[in-house]
Amino acid sequence: MGASDTQLPVEGAQRYVISVDAMGGDRGPAAVVAGCAKSAAKNPEIAFILHGRRTELEPLVAKRWQLKDCCEIRDTEGVVTMDEKPSHVMRHGKGTSMWSAIEAVRNGEAQACVSCGNTGALMALSMVRLRKLEGVNRPAIACLWPSRNPGGFNMMLDVGADIRADEDDLLQYAMMGASYARNGMGLDRPRVGLLNVGTEEHKGRAELKIAGEMLSNAQSLGGYDYVGFVEGGDIPSDRVDVIVTDGFTGNIALKTGEGIATLIRDFLAEAFKATPLSRIAALLAVTSLRRLQKRTDPRRVNGGVFLGLNGTVVKSHGAADSTGVSAAIKLAFRLAQSNFTERLAARVASAAMPGNDAASKEAGHGNNQ
Repeated sequence: MGASDTQLPVEGAQRYVISVDAMGGDRGPAAVVAGCAKSAAKNPEIAFILHGRRTELEPLVAKRWQLKDCCEIRDTEGVVTMDEKPSHVMRHGKGTSMWSAIEAVRNGEAQACVSCGNTGALMALSMVRLRKLEGVNRPAIACLWPSRNPGGFNMMLDVGADIRADEDDLLQYAMMGASYARNGMGLDRPRVGLLNVGTEEHKGRAELKIAGEMLSNAQSLGGYDYVGFVEGGDIPSDRVDVIVTDGFTGNIALKTGEGIATLIRDFLAEAFKATPLSRIAALLAVTSLRRLQKRTDPRRVNGGVFLGLNGTVVKSHGAADSTGVSAAIKLAFRLAQSNFTERLAARVASAAMPGNDAASKEAGHGNNQ
């Protein structure tokens, strides 16, 4: 079977098809195809639809034996660049790899979409083609954050889908974030915190105080435990699993965290190269340093999930290498495997029903939404 044919699932097995925008990202299609190959080597349940220029993709796929029987190429000429405005892409993006990748999810050919491309354009096209879930006002982008929790990560949303969010939006983010934590992180009853300038009840903007009360009252409905206000220092702590905030604050926190992590790694590298003795110390500590590097490697948590849409879309970092792309694909696979979109839709629908608190308590015993 050729590289451009998707292998049919064998009897008794199920293939989860991931639709991949192969032309998005700073490193080009070579990094994307290499990431797909890494994922395919680790997980035989994954199949791919790669969207992009066939003349570029076919030679890359042909070199990867892991993709021989699980990859289809959809030929598209257009590419959404990183500097294109979302409004322009919405009007003229139909022939692009990004549009085609989202369309495969819309048509039910794939269970999730992954792209390293322009975030604003990806969100705009996703909203236009997939539409928002009924009852969702503003979709959100959720990202994983290294933490002291046993699982190694916390989750924060919104980190850039929309800079605005009122108290109703923040409540919806809590509902969607808790559902993601259950299905994507395996947490039966996640702890949810609301990001603020302090943990005291009297601190923060008026809408945050109202949102705090709403999140507290909706714990049984949302299937989570509300821990109250949390501060920036709590984001990587073991006090909370899901951090809720608006997209403006969340994006600044995310970019600040990434910058500090890079700075610390650079400082450590400089310190261990400073003198002959420090180089010897680095050799003695090489195992511990590798463990630290793996724990703080941003590629391992690559992949922001668009929540609140009729379909699963994972945004990979634009500069992701093959390891980062593979991490984003793994996340998309886990969400597809758990029927995350359907569970999230059910959770949002139940939250929108007035007087449904008792029913939600009963449904929440299994914590499977």
